[in-house]
Amino acid sequence: MPSTVIDSALFRDMFGTAAMRDVFADEALVQRYLDVEAALARVQARLGIIPQAAADAITAKADVATIDMAQMQRETEIVGYPILPLVHQIAHTVEGGAGQYAHWGATTQDIMDSATALQIRAALDLVGADLDAVAGILADLAAKHRDDAMPGRTHLQHALPVTFGYKCAVWLSSIERHRERLAELRPRVLVGSFAGAAGTLASLGDQGLAVSDALAAELGLGRASMPWHVARDGIAEAICFLGLVTGTLGKIATDVMLMMATETQEAYEPFVKGRGGSSTMPQKRNPISCELMLAAAKVVRQHAALGLDAMVTDFERATGPWHVEWLVVPEAFILTAGALNQARFMLAGLEVNTARMRQNLDMTSGLIVSEAVMMGLAPALGRQNAHDVVYDACRIAAKDGRPLYDVLRETPDLQGKLTDEDLRRLTDPANYLGEAPRMIDRFLASRRG
Repeated sequence: MPSTVIDSALFRDMFGTAAMRDVFADEALVQRYLDVEAALARVQARLGIIPQAAADAITAKADVATIDMAQMQRETEIVGYPILPLVHQIAHTVEGGAGQYAHWGATTQDIMDSATALQIRAALDLVGADLDAVAGILADLAAKHRDDAMPGRTHLQHALPVTFGYKCAVWLSSIERHRERLAELRPRVLVGSFAGAAGTLASLGDQGLAVSDALAAELGLGRASMPWHVARDGIAEAICFLGLVTGTLGKIATDVMLMMATETQEAYEPFVKGRGGSSTMPQKRNPISCELMLAAAKVVRQHAALGLDAMVTDFERATGPWHVEWLVVPEAFILTAGALNQARFMLAGLEVNTARMRQNLDMTSGLIVSEAVMMGLAPALGRQNAHDVVYDACRIAAKDGRPLYDVLRETPDLQGKLTDEDLRRLTDPANYLGEAPRMIDRFLASRRG
């Protein structure tokens, strides 16, 4: 019976996706083991190491449907690794003794690591497609809300006006860097593994390198510069990349959750009848996708740390750190896929309340643009004097609950320094967006789509 949220019938589609689970399913994993064994047989036949008939027979039977999974489980628990049990079945399934040529000169980790590289390649394709989709949604939001002013907040307090489009573009900038990272890490991570028992290819004599290079090419993987049985930086990089992706999704989720707060009401997750409801409070509309994204970010972050820890291996074959990867690679990818899926749903249907954004801008009656007034007065009073004058006016406005404009009009030091029209312009938050709209335009024009 399923026992974790990764495979639970109740929770699995909240924390993952069917497509990503399929990549890491037992049957898919064993099929990749078979794919590697068959590819090895084919390249060794081309190099004259094993008979061509044996390679053909091994390839023909390299189908997970021929494997007794229950028997493989029993033997794997005894051996501690799945490849010897698999090779036993290949040897007995392939007729005419041809199965004896399977796994020629290989070691267990060669097959498992190459299969992991194939899994990660398929998984990264799914992550890449989701990142592309999220990027497109955010680009549309940034363009649509380019000029929709809202409070910018620092330390959870009103700072200066921004636009919601600016906020979306900042989110997008991280996603775009993740797309770049994905393209850059593929050549480092997606490499084949074939090096033999201690990494020296000794069992194949002077043909070892030829087999290793040909196997990588046959699998569509890169050629390893050196054996990576105990050089695990590629796997760690892939997991750390997922930590970065989910970290960005966690930041987006945090912003949206705060904007959904009753006191804020600037944005909402898409409305679906019953979604985010409470068993006892009918008014509730909880940020479900955001909560799931944030939870995934926290867990994948820990998996990234485990991936880094698994790099610390002993001598030429690790005595335990390798097994950590068996746990964290599938879980990190599935949780990342789940978070990306929630982000696609949430952002594509995000309800943006621009009227409430403007209302929140006006909540402090002009205090949010005190910097604008200070800079407008600086040429006449000097920057520091202007700061002190506006600071005092802000304190009065806040204490008495009056608009900053009214207090400034009555400030003696400002008489004759600014016209009434100047004061109204400077105290209107919509007039103090800085370069935010142009930043959005320049960024959207530069992205690769």
